[in-house]
Amino acid sequence: MKLLVCVSKTPETTTKIQLTADGKDIDTSGVQYIMNPYDEWYALVRALELKEAAGGTVTVLNVGPADNDSIIRKGLAIGADDAVRIDVTEEKDSLFTARQIAEFARGKDFDVIFFGKETISYNASEVGAMVAEFLDLPYVGDAIKLEMEGSQATVTRDIEGGEEVIEVTAPIALSAAKGMAEQRIPNMRGIMMAKRKPLEVVTPVDYPDTTRIASYSKPEEKGSVKLIDPENMDELVRLLHEEAKVI
Repeated sequence: MKLLVCVSKTPETTTKIQLTADGKDIDTSGVQYIMNPYDEWYALVRALELKEAAGGTVTVLNVGPADNDSIIRKGLAIGADDAVRIDVTEEKDSLFTARQIAEFARGKDFDVIFFGKETISYNASEVGAMVAEFLDLPYVGDAIKLEMEGSQATVTRDIEGGEEVIEVTAPIALSAAKGMAEQRIPNMRGIMMAKRKPLEVVTPVDYPDTTRIASYSKPEEKGSVKLIDPENMDELVRLLHEEAKVI
């Protein structure tokens, strides 16, 4: 089984995001970066479980600059066989990223291309579906369970009010959500082996920019909480009508 896991670099989950003075970028000074948790905990670990059960290889793929190599090496330390970084030095949009992944994967006969459900930085959930479209593959989003029997995949995904079970024939692309697997912590042996595993750097394909970020802004700070006596329903209704304007 040949598996590809696409990973992103995101700010650490407790990071307090600050913007540059002109509001056109995120101030990265002092920001600690990690592998996107949905990519690491669910997509990568489930791919490794499938490899352990049925044999094959797991490749980690990242689109980004050389600064991302430490994040990629963590994927190797957890158990991936090899890694590829598409050398993109400037932040691009989802469509550009999807095109790079699709062109790398084209013709390489991956059985499953994994993505995390979303990045914790932008929460867009776009790249996986775009890659599937470029490669003309079936795509299942928000998958919480994946079982493989040869080329037949049974995928369970969250839907509103329940779960949906889909049977599909590989090759497929899917995005992994919470429940797909459980986090693995790389051990010392894995960390040492990761230094010797191959990390290939490839040149991106030429593809035009289609969007640009005009500016960033923070949401307005939440106001103070007002506590209303449960016996004073008239005051609660008045505040909901006049101040909150929800009724």
